[in-house]
Amino acid sequence: MKLEGIHHITAITGDAPANVEFYVGVMGLRMVKRTVNQDDPSVYHLFYADEAGSPGADLTFFEYPGAPRGRAGAGMVHRIVWRVASTSALVFWAERLQALGIAYERTEESLIFADFEGLRHELVVNKTADTPLIADHPDISADVALQGFEGVRAYSHAPELTAAMLERLMSAEKTGDKVWEVRGKHRGGWMALDPAPAQGGRQSAGSVHHIAWGTTDAEQGKWVEALNTAGAHHSGIIDRHYFHSLYFREPGGVLFELATEEPGFTVDGPVEDFGKRIILPPWLEKDRAAVEARLTPLPDPRAGWKAAH
Repeated sequence: MKLEGIHHITAITGDAPANVEFYVGVMGLRMVKRTVNQDDPSVYHLFYADEAGSPGADLTFFEYPGAPRGRAGAGMVHRIVWRVASTSALVFWAERLQALGIAYERTEESLIFADFEGLRHELVVNKTADTPLIADHPDISADVALQGFEGVRAYSHAPELTAAMLERLMSAEKTGDKVWEVRGKHRGGWMALDPAPAQGGRQSAGSVHHIAWGTTDAEQGKWVEALNTAGAHHSGIIDRHYFHSLYFREPGGVLFELATEEPGFTVDGPVEDFGKRIILPPWLEKDRAAVEARLTPLPDPRAGWKAAH
């Protein structure tokens, strides 16, 4: 069994409107779905991705209004790494961030910055043959746009045990110093392990909640068997409406999910309608009025974009 790299990454925000402005307005992602956290329907679950809502470019957020800033520590992902096409794209992003007053660190091969709540991102030049996963944006041309996930950098309570699970259970290949790549037939993504800070982490706004690796419905049951054989405690398969999920915590503390590519974001509406309204899974539809009353109104982030073109 081979996992198709990173399926999605889920983080936490304390301010949904500002989150939309940053990830659509600044980073140029497409808002694919506005829905709610199935385990806590009182809060938003926002999905951003490429134009088609593809696994491999899907960054999602749970909103807990007013949540204080979190802090990455052992057992947490601390940086999300994205692909861009070229060094010219890195120059574009450095100029864009500077013009917007967003601090960044520039090296020869990357650009590092944080969102308004401290969630750290890194842009690197894509050296794979994977299909670029790009969203449309009036101010960001396709040749410099984000192309999906490259990998994540994480802190582990037990790096050797994390590495062992990546290699033995998930068939990851060590490709560099403390870097393990998970690659399937169509796509790959990696996890790098950095020395954990002495100060403990706090999961709140601006921190990553979990990372999901890509699989299929045909293989999800086999992963359950593999986790059982390995003696790893897991959630069992959960229907998340857009995909089917299997959660477990790797030995170093990072929460992993195996998420299927099926059925995808078009299960409840065409690509043309992505992000325009609040979508609820069928089992919450009867409670729509009560659910929407608790949520901060969010406009369509693409309203008026045709005029901008």
